[in-house]
This record gives sequence, C-alpha cells and structure tokens, in this order.
Amino acid sequence: MKAQFHMIPAMLQGSYTVKHEIKKAFDPTWHYHPELELHYVIRGHGKRFIGNNIDNFSDGELLFIGENVPHTWKCDQDYFSSKSLKNVEAIVIQFRKDFLGDVFLDLPESHLIPQLFEKAKEGMVIHGKAKSQLKNLMKQSLNAEGLDRIIHMLSILKILATNKDFTPISFPGKFNLSKDTFAKQRLDRVYKYTITNYMEDITLDDISSISNLSTTSFCRYFKAMTKMTYYDFLTKIRIKHACKLLIDDSHPTNIICYECGFNNISNFYRHFKRITGLTPKEYQRSYLKGIN
Repeated sequence: MKAQFHMIPAMLQGSYTVKHEIKKAFDPTWHYHPELELHYVIRGHGKRFIGNNIDNFSDGELLFIGENVPHTWKCDQDYFSSKSLKNVEAIVIQFRKDFLGDVFLDLPESHLIPQLFEKAKEGMVIHGKAKSQLKNLMKQSLNAEGLDRIIHMLSILKILATNKDFTPISFPGKFNLSKDTFAKQRLDRVYKYTITNYMEDITLDDISSISNLSTTSFCRYFKAMTKMTYYDFLTKIRIKHACKLLIDDSHPTNIICYECGFNNISNFYRHFKRITGLTPKEYQRSYLKGIN
C-alpha cells in the first residue's frame, strides 16, 4: 500500500512545531511528510511501522525519523475496547531541514547536522544519556517562546548529532563513513555501484575493480570499514528493496525475488527470513494489516 502524503499544519508558532498529544490512540494512517520528526512516546504500546521495519513500541520510546520516511503507530487492540480507559500520550517535534534557513547547513560549525539528517533517513531509536536529555528538552520546548525556542532546538540537534548510543530502525543502506577523504570516496563508489546494480549478479571481482583493490584486499578493507562482508551488505540492500515492493503490493513474490537480484526463490526466502525474522508473505501480511 502506498503511504499517504501528510501536510503538517502551518507552523504559526514559529520555525518548527512541538505538540503534546493525549488521546485515545495514535492515528494509524500510514503516511509521510517532508518534515523530520522527533517522537517521544510517554505512554502507549502496540506496533510501529517505520520505513521497512515492523516492531513493538512501548512507554518511554524515543525515535528520530528523517524526511519522507513512511511511518505510523498502531495501538494494541485493547485500546479500542468499549470498556477501555487507556489512552496514549506523546510529545512530537516536527521541522524541515532548512527551518533555520538555507545557509545554516552550509556553516562550518554545522557540519554534523547534514550527517545526522542522512542517518535519520533510516530512523533512529535513541538510548542512554542522550534520551534523558532529549526528553527534558522536548518538555521544555512545549512552553518556550522567542529565542528560547531556537536555543532548545539547537540543543536538541547538538545532542542528536553527537550521540552514538542509538539503534538504526531500517536495514542499513549506507555506511558509517570514515573521516578519511580517500576512504570516503572509495566507499561512496562502492555504495553507488551497488545501489545501481544490486539486481545484477555482482561478483567480488566486479566490486574490487571499482575500488582499485585486489579481491583479497577489498574483502579485508570492506570488513574493517563497515563491520560486515560485502555480500552481507549487498544482501541487505536487496532485501530492503524487496520490502519496499512487498509494501507496495504491486508484484507477486516470485517476481520480486528476481527483481531484487536473487537467482532462486529458496535463496530469497532464506535470506529474507534471516534478516527480517519473517517470510515475505508474513512480512507483507503484517505490514498491510498494520497500516490498514
């Protein structure tokens, strides 16, 4: 099913929106919007759908979601009982990446922010000390006025950009790149080639030549830089695309298998179950049931 575009109401209160929601249940509409979103579940439980990931959510979870990433929260059935006294509570901050103007992201002092926004495209579950700090700042932002609103938001971005205690939500689609310019360029070439050709039969000789390394040297280099083998990375890229096609519900599974670069159905099923924990049909059923 295609996600619905969601228009965030005009930001009359300033350059970004912050809202405190208390209601019977979260809106289950599967949607996306150009605003990035920091979402703190104070109270609630059920299933969340972020990008190509399905998982449980519960009290206290804090997520950061990038621009145009489809998402929704669906509360458990006990919220909808006629006798239920349950409700959900959340604080949500939404902002566009240029909310401080086009120049802000180009400032030398802001170099970590574009990197943060790139990581947010796969979604981030925030943990540890940063989580506690962000929750407090989000609460304070509800009543902040004038320049204090900007100061709070800059503090939030600083914590998010420097925090390393988080878990990506969707399958990895890009590397944590080295600060070394040459290494970054080499990994960028590998990434771009893989994204363009993942549906083809990519051999280690092919990808090694892109990197100007021998096959043995490339395998050692790639594992050291990304903490995974190249074939693990390639498989996750293929499964990520398969998840998108399954969500769109526009192709039968046997067609999706070959469109994603797998050479037989059993191999596709084996890798899909290993990475997602579900069969393709189970994944599709869970997703479509959750967002309808």
